Amino acid sequence: MAYPGYGGYGSPMPPQGMPGGPMGRPLPNHMGGPMLGPMGGAPPQVGGYAPYGGGYPGTYGALTPAANDPMWGYFTAIAGQDGEVDAMELQRCLTQSGFTGTYSPFSLETCRIMIAMLDRDFTGKMGFSEFKELFVALNGWKQNFTMFDRDRSGTVEHHELTQAISSMGYRISPQALNAIIKRYNKGGRIYFDDYVACCVKLRALTDHFKRRDTMHQGSVHFGYDDFILCTMAI
Repeated sequence: MAYPGYGGYGSPMPPQGMPGGPMGRPLPNHMGGPMLGPMGGAPPQVGGYAPYGGGYPGTYGALTPAANDPMWGYFTAIAGQDGEVDAMELQRCLTQSGFTGTYSPFSLETCRIMIAMLDRDFTGKMGFSEFKELFVALNGWKQNFTMFDRDRSGTVEHHELTQAISSMGYRISPQALNAIIKRYNKGGRIYFDDYVACCVKLRALTDHFKRRDTMHQGSVHFGYDDFILCTMAI
């Protein structure tokens, strides 16, 4: 069931691994197996919400890494002395790893909102569990973008962005879609960096909404300060 303003579930798609990183080896699937769920995201959860609209896998907060977790060594190589990753460190990691391939590297602003999407304690940084969670989402978004960027121009057109959003399970009105297209297009095209920024904001804002819509009615009451906190943090 898809609630107003949320989404149903897309069709499961095969995962897409991350290209080789600065350590000279591919960044592995952090779960140690196939990435499950629509577009490589988290497995569907009860309630009909979009997979990137707030369905976060696992538990929150610090995670004691398993000694054999291949992501741990990669994380510690790029994390600061505080054991967390800030926006500049994340941008450097994504650029050096070649994650975007032939697409332009992510801007610092896009890296900031990636962290904000998962920054539940408002530190401006991400820990190990959040780092792994981000790459699940990024792999799915990249796979989705590549599917619609058939000419490999590094951009998609308006109608393709609409299709991409729909394929991720979101059910958004034409008016809202038009506002999204106006916000994220450059010269009539949507570049990969802006596409990911759009996906991040859709997921983060839907998650904020979902947590307040405890009755799954598709409507919530926001206090002014709560609304500002939800929207300005992303």
